[in-house]
Amino acid sequence: MAWSIVSKFKFPIAAVAAGSFAVATPATAASNAFASQFPGRVLAAHNKVRAGAGLQPLAWDNALGNAAAAYAQQMAMTGVFAHSDRNARRGTGENLWMGTRGAFSIERMVSDWASEQRMFRPGMFPAVSRTGSWEQVGHYTQIIWPTTTRVGCALASTARADYLVCRYSPAGNVNGRPVGAAPAGVFARSR
Repeated sequence: MAWSIVSKFKFPIAAVAAGSFAVATPATAASNAFASQFPGRVLAAHNKVRAGAGLQPLAWDNALGNAAAAYAQQMAMTGVFAHSDRNARRGTGENLWMGTRGAFSIERMVSDWASEQRMFRPGMFPAVSRTGSWEQVGHYTQIIWPTTTRVGCALASTARADYLVCRYSPAGNVNGRPVGAAPAGVFARSR
């Protein structure tokens, strides 16, 4: 199985896995160009969604990107598409995307998460979905979480699939916290 990884590394690489053994090889000019553009493109896609929600832009975080790269690589190598253990990434949120290799732009991947906006309703998390299931809006709410300030993402690929992992800090989707602008006439009070 062949896999490659893209994040903001000093030396972008393409790698070929032979069984459980991985051998690094020099990246092609095309993959170098993609790797150098990746952070800016994925960050711009996130910040476009946040601007639409009236929020401050996120900043790129290399440490989050490196952690995302390690997990994207793990998913690509194992073929297991599932969220990482929350205990292993305390205080960090996570969005995952998987699709046919090379068929979707980075912007489309992020816009797939943002498309959950159609089912979103502002409120106190987890009561933020028009359907009653916060899982149907969780990617979108993580992107627009008001206290999230940093993001780092990575893309790993097999011969058949692309795996995008984005990590967010501070984490969003926190129970009992507000997300989105409150509807007119809605207020809360406490003593």
